[in-house]
Amino acid sequence: MTSILQFSRILSRAAPPLQRSVHSGTRLTSTAASQLKHDRPLTSEAIYAREDKYGAHNYHPLPVALERGEGIHVWDVDGNRYYDFLSAYSAVNQGHCHPKIIAALNAQASKLTLTSRAFYNDVLGIYEEFITKMFGYDKVLPMNTGVEGGETACKLARKWAYNVKGVPSNKAKIIFAEGNFWGRTMAAISSSTDPSSYEGFGPYMPGFELVPFNDIPALEKALQDPNVAAFMVEPIQGEAGVVVPDQGYLTKVRELCTKYNVLWIADEVQTGLARTGRRLAVDHEEVRPDLVILGKALSGGVYPVSAVLCDDEVMLTIKPGEHGSTYGGNPVACRVAIAALQVMEEEKLSENAERMGHLLRTELRKLPKEVVTTVRGKGLLNAVVIKETKDYDAWKVCLRLRDNGLLAKPTHGDIIRLAPPLIINEEELQNCVEIIHRTIMSF
Repeated sequence: MTSILQFSRILSRAAPPLQRSVHSGTRLTSTAASQLKHDRPLTSEAIYAREDKYGAHNYHPLPVALERGEGIHVWDVDGNRYYDFLSAYSAVNQGHCHPKIIAALNAQASKLTLTSRAFYNDVLGIYEEFITKMFGYDKVLPMNTGVEGGETACKLARKWAYNVKGVPSNKAKIIFAEGNFWGRTMAAISSSTDPSSYEGFGPYMPGFELVPFNDIPALEKALQDPNVAAFMVEPIQGEAGVVVPDQGYLTKVRELCTKYNVLWIADEVQTGLARTGRRLAVDHEEVRPDLVILGKALSGGVYPVSAVLCDDEVMLTIKPGEHGSTYGGNPVACRVAIAALQVMEEEKLSENAERMGHLLRTELRKLPKEVVTTVRGKGLLNAVVIKETKDYDAWKVCLRLRDNGLLAKPTHGDIIRLAPPLIINEEELQNCVEIIHRTIMSF
């Protein structure tokens, strides 16, 4: 048997090669660091080319290379300032780099960042109590991204169906609305009706079924199946082009889900947290879903944070080891989320979104119908439909908006979402309306 002394000598003899290996690695790292350090600032075109060369081609960004953001503005590498009318798909509701949220991030990041859920930490419970009391649910399950929130809600719904509703094993169904978008995981694309999301990625998740959005008779027919666990729907379909359902649709959804003992999952990742002029979009009809999924602006755009809220009857069907995330509920995420929610309340972002949204739609409806055929939205989640011709389309309109100092992005070809940070004031909004009007008239 090798003694401790002998083992120590073996290690000692092995040390030089290990040192050489480490030293070699350090030289490589230093070279790379030196290369980065002495790189000259890149032009926009060079930045586009580098991403194209080294990055996956799973996005088609508008050609603008941003390096700084503050409030409702962003700046590109050439120093040009723009109004941000996408807000990182409504993740930056509180404005870019909000000082209170950044302060919370920095303070916690310098103290304790991650413990995993193998141990307790001193922040998670504070956050859990804060968010559950704010939204009126018994429990919260913290995750990181919006799509993880959707996956979590689906797992909870299935578990509830088997443990509480009595659905036979492996028979639970979840109903989705056509045109939905909640991410690009295998489960999310299995519920999609957009070929660009699902084509070429089969086979798909079983137990997912679709009904038309804003179609109550079709929904009721689907819910009559006793194996249905849940109906998951966006109160306003964002990625589909800000499709707003009829007034009363959400109220009827609540009634039908109660009638047929089905969980209603509200996907509020994009529509929630003051974006539509209410704390949650479902608040427009004063209805309460069984589960609410939050994300995006839950962190003010500085850190991935998502959450699923529901009551004990649903949440406690999940037991230790059955679901989780190493980063979910980490101390940084918790402090950031608390600050983001406080900003939403203290700065009355819901009220401002309601006022500014009404003003924006009023002005947009003055645009010529020859170019802008439709204006729709709620609060500061809005969209315009561009009438495509051989001379222009939504992409070309967005390029010209960029040239005039405003950033927006097309969706589904002919639709442009217009969703600025919720801190925008009337003077700033009027400036943006003037840019949009001037751009549209140029066509």
